[in-house]
Amino acid sequence: MTKSNLISIVAESAGLTKKDTEKVVSGFLSAVTDALVSGDKVQIVGFGTFEVRDRKEREGRNPANGEPMVIPAGRVPAFKAGKSLKEAVAR
Repeated sequence: MTKSNLISIVAESAGLTKKDTEKVVSGFLSAVTDALVSGDKVQIVGFGTFEVRDRKEREGRNPANGEPMVIPAGRVPAFKAGKSLKEAVAR
């Protein structure tokens, strides 16, 4: 599903215009991004939790030539599905 598909589905289900729904979806995505950048978690009960995790430095391989290389440590966004979402997908 693309962002425009999501906007269309939400607009239809909520009875809003696509233009208004685009503002809502973009606002939600910006709020989640800003929270993660500042180090906060975003927890939506029943859906899941967005958070930032620290990844350690590790050794990998260059896919072009197979030579070993060091992949630097970094921070990555992560999502952990909530119980209701897991149960809905498992059906």
